[in-house]
Amino acid sequence: MPDDQLAARTTSSVERSAIRRISFRLLPFLVVAYLIAYIDRSNVGFAGLQMNDDLGLSASQFGLGASMFFLAYVLLEVPSNVALAKVGARRWIGRIMITWGIVAVGMAFAVGPTSFTVLRFLLGAAEAGFFPGVILYLTFWFPPSYRARVIAWFSMAIPMASVLGSPISGYLLGLEGFLGLSGWQWLFIIEGSPAVLMGFLAFIVLPSRPGDAKWLPNDERQWLESALRDQEKAVDDSHLPLRKLLLNKTILLLALVYASTAAISQGLSLWQPQMMKTFGLSNAQVGWLNAAPFAIAVLGMVLWGRFSDRRAERVRATAIPIGLSAIALAFVPFGSSPVIFLVIVSVVLVGTYAAKGPFWSLCTEWMSKRESVAGVAMVNALGSLAAFGGNWVIGEIKDATGSFTWALAPLMVLGAVSVLALLLAAHRARRNGERSSRVAIADKTDL
Repeated sequence: MPDDQLAARTTSSVERSAIRRISFRLLPFLVVAYLIAYIDRSNVGFAGLQMNDDLGLSASQFGLGASMFFLAYVLLEVPSNVALAKVGARRWIGRIMITWGIVAVGMAFAVGPTSFTVLRFLLGAAEAGFFPGVILYLTFWFPPSYRARVIAWFSMAIPMASVLGSPISGYLLGLEGFLGLSGWQWLFIIEGSPAVLMGFLAFIVLPSRPGDAKWLPNDERQWLESALRDQEKAVDDSHLPLRKLLLNKTILLLALVYASTAAISQGLSLWQPQMMKTFGLSNAQVGWLNAAPFAIAVLGMVLWGRFSDRRAERVRATAIPIGLSAIALAFVPFGSSPVIFLVIVSVVLVGTYAAKGPFWSLCTEWMSKRESVAGVAMVNALGSLAAFGGNWVIGEIKDATGSFTWALAPLMVLGAVSVLALLLAAHRARRNGERSSRVAIADKTDL
């Protein structure tokens, strides 16, 4: 066998071994951590089945208070990612999990609209930076050709939080009166506590960078560092000074794209249990049935992320699922029975979650490593503003009309707008790439 073929086969073997080892070492912990984070973020939707009456919350007050999470999240997300890059992923991710766990437990002690709103704001402040921090962290370990499927596996925790959290939350509401506490208080206490333990484990489990991973053999570490260096060479790091990052049109367009997936997934996580309750179901029945659409979404996002990597397709792999969600949202008013309603929201959620892997892979490919530190956080932060506004608007429409029939219409419009934003961002990226190629050719000609 020729030497070059033997070297290629050896490199391929080292590559497969490195990716497999890194995946098994890091992804299970990160997925479980995000699973807990999302349960703590969205369990307020189930708590509202009891809590709203106990605290005297109207639908608009509940929507506004729950949305304050995203306001704090947006304000602190970029500073959090910058801090992660400076102090190291292990310490910063651990710190995030411990503080959000403490505040999540503290949600059990809300006594009225004001304390509920303040605690939700503090929960957003505590969790700010976790998701974009992990997305940035994954770029330290996985080359671009693996990121859509890896991010899909990580993002799988979002729908899985509802798959597992919904029946658990429905059961915990049944602890009403145990030791003098309401069911919704036990829900916050029991579901918030694991985050603190996971935070301390992060200090032990997560190496900040490949150089800190003693379990990674030298040949695999050398391959990974070489692959990541090649990625950096392929990205023009000079075209966007960091001080102009926040005003970059492509990043703003990407934030608009993410706005639809954030608003739709958060809106359904928060309001879907109350929507299903209108069919006369018990809390336990709502818990089990609410999990079904999210379980279907888990399968869809993993398969779609793998498809995106194999085809090296990001733009269409993001636009098609978002467009599907927007179309399905138009049929929500026709969900006149639990079965029809579940079918419709299943299509909505499959599209919303399937888009996440290709979308975040696209973001990390369009940004250099230097830009990603603040750029990924900025996209996530600005996109999360839609979750803040969307939940508030849904509550206002519910109070104004007395039903949820048309409350999701703004999310349908946002989905359609985000598809147009993605196509425009892709056009800008393609035009900038052509311009960079012309400059490179001109430089070679001058030489």
